[in-house]
Amino acid sequence: MSESLHPTPGDSPALTNAELVQLRVRVIALENMVIALLANAPPEQQALVREMASYISPRPGYTPHTVTMHAADQMRSLVDRADRFQPMQAS
Repeated sequence: MSESLHPTPGDSPALTNAELVQLRVRVIALENMVIALLANAPPEQQALVREMASYISPRPGYTPHTVTMHAADQMRSLVDRADRFQPMQAS
């Protein structure tokens, strides 16, 4: 009998509560790091993030997937949140 070298989703043990909490903490940290990086990014870089969000959004004729649409919304949200931390321009 040959076993698959590629694990299937059912092969992974369920995450413990402590692991889920740690994963959430890491995601929050990563989001805040991305916001900090986008706050100092040139407008072209922010536009690229928005373009990528539009790229992963469903196109006409394709099935919209809720998780993908939510991910695109989150990408846009990160750029919007970064705008609040833009350095003040001298008048």
